[in-house]
Amino acid sequence: MTTLDASPASTHVAETPATAPGDAAPEIDVAALGELLLGRWADARRASRAMAAKPEMQRDPSLGMDAHRERVLGQLKLLVDEGAVHRAFPKSVGGQEDNGGNIAGFEELVLADPSLQIKSGVQWGLFAAAIQHLGTEQHHQQWLPDAMSLELPGAFAMTETGHGSDVSAVGTTATYDSATDEWVIHTPFRAAWKDYLGNAALHGKAAVVFAQLITRGVNHGVHAFFVPIRDDQGAFVPGVGGEDDGLKGGLNGIDNGRLHFTNVRVPRTNLLNRYGNVDEHGVYTSPIASPGRRFFTMLGTLVQGRVSLDGAAVVASKLALTIALRYGSERRQFGGGGDDEVVLLDYQRHQRRLLPRLAQTYAMSFAHEVFLDKFDAVFSGAADTDADREDLETLAAALKPLSTWAALDILQEAREACGGQGFLAENRLAQLRADLDIYVTFEGDNNVLLQLVAKRLLSDYSKKFASADAGALAHFVAGQVEEAAVNRSGLRRLAQSVVDFGSTARSIGYVRDTASQRQLLTDRVETMVEEIAGKLRPASKLSKSDAAALFNRHQNALIETAHAHAELLQWEAFTDAVEGIEHEGTRQVLTWLRDLFGFTMIEKNLAWYVIHGRLSDHRALAITDYIDDRLLPRLRPHALALTEAFGLAPEHLRAEIATGVEHERQEEARAYYADLRDRGLAPIDEKDLIAAKKARR
Repeated sequence: MTTLDASPASTHVAETPATAPGDAAPEIDVAALGELLLGRWADARRASRAMAAKPEMQRDPSLGMDAHRERVLGQLKLLVDEGAVHRAFPKSVGGQEDNGGNIAGFEELVLADPSLQIKSGVQWGLFAAAIQHLGTEQHHQQWLPDAMSLELPGAFAMTETGHGSDVSAVGTTATYDSATDEWVIHTPFRAAWKDYLGNAALHGKAAVVFAQLITRGVNHGVHAFFVPIRDDQGAFVPGVGGEDDGLKGGLNGIDNGRLHFTNVRVPRTNLLNRYGNVDEHGVYTSPIASPGRRFFTMLGTLVQGRVSLDGAAVVASKLALTIALRYGSERRQFGGGGDDEVVLLDYQRHQRRLLPRLAQTYAMSFAHEVFLDKFDAVFSGAADTDADREDLETLAAALKPLSTWAALDILQEAREACGGQGFLAENRLAQLRADLDIYVTFEGDNNVLLQLVAKRLLSDYSKKFASADAGALAHFVAGQVEEAAVNRSGLRRLAQSVVDFGSTARSIGYVRDTASQRQLLTDRVETMVEEIAGKLRPASKLSKSDAAALFNRHQNALIETAHAHAELLQWEAFTDAVEGIEHEGTRQVLTWLRDLFGFTMIEKNLAWYVIHGRLSDHRALAITDYIDDRLLPRLRPHALALTEAFGLAPEHLRAEIATGVEHERQEEARAYYADLRDRGLAPIDEKDLIAAKKARR
């Protein structure tokens, strides 16, 4: 029996089997590993987890939509009282200018209630952040203090019913009227209504509205405007209207709604004019000459939404796996040839379901810390060149899709692995799955984001490339030197000859080391990039429409390439983290876990590796055998310790099946049957009678 504590106050007990025969028995330094996982902003995470542990900050599953919305609004006020919302804002308005710490703390709020996390993100990560990053000092002084204190609840009015990820094509207009020195905000048709906006249905008093800036008859593209939407009594101001989005598939503590504007007038100075300004004569000026670059620079300042969704998805995955692995280490089912039933986690299939996802979560966690470091460097000004911002945007577009998709997969598998218990609301998994569903299309649809990554892989994301439509993009890609594109992406060429060694046992020795894993993963990305570039080469001789059609025919391959590249980034982050661990036992177990992550990715794409001649049949078979016969048995004894390192206390889990209650039930049952046997009161099984009769014949 091994006791593993979820926190210093925990008394959770679970069984772990002996280490696989022939293996050493390394031990994990759980405390040190926990510190490593908390990362650079550990204090901010601890502070946020302390708030998430308070009952008044947690979701009440008994509440309906209306009551849930009001509870979450009240929780936002508690965050203000705790000083938890000031980290990222300028010191000139009482902030701390701690960008990384702000995001780290924010993403941990998912432990309390994803609705709380997202509504606070709307208020301070989108609405107030847009004022901060797109406005100037005048705007900061005018609106940020009230936004920070929640005196001014706000909406972030970017998405439209008819345009989601394609922000550059929004239909809302802001036309300058020089006679009154005002902007006229207008939604000319139904598809231009701003939609899915948090704080729009009830609580918002103002909105940052993204609209086409038109002055002197020229459209200068999408800019952001501060627009009041409600008076102090909660009624829409003249010209503003809207609807409540109503009950949703999840996140019902957020008052999502729609807004529309009918010739709403706001002062000229309500333009958030850091990147584009209009004077009283209607003359437009900008420090960025290119409209395309200006647009992407403005949107790039709002990348923190993708950073925080990536991190929150990682936290939710840690929570789900902690619940599922605890339950799986205690729940017994079916006979194992003796008197006791078998613990679920001792079944290979159960290990296959959960342990690779545990490895994936570790990879996501380490990759997120790299991501967060990059974000902080850019937004603190420590590394804020155009190239740094492009790298950050590409990293965001690569990692957010993988982590949010993975969170849904992990939550669903964890739910199923816990059977009917996983479906009970008290164990949280079903509700978390519903709440995180929208994360895959929040802040950009995942497929659209991966297409942005693919573009970067095929070019250096030049000025022309960033604003190109599909036809121009195909022409541009065709003109690039493929090898240069690969080199810019930091990819390496695989130098492995494929030989059939005739033995799966022998074959694994040629691919299981770190260098070979790296070669296999990077070569796949490199080859995919080269293949797509070659297929797009004819575009240079085609019309724009035909070139667009050619690009469209290979769009799926582009996204698959970006997906492979993002997985490589996660593997590299995991590997870097492992190589920095000094404790021998921890490093050994984390190496096995990293290997499981790497080989699971390779196994998933074995057909590609065999077809492209990167692996022989025997090597391909050896990878699956190595996972099943070596890695899973080695990692099984450490499963609970690896989740213990996540540092989630009972107040964070709030799932009865993660409290040790199942262990108590199983021990009670075992004791009951043992007592019957000891007292000779156990009934004879009919099958034993039949067997005895056969034996006497």
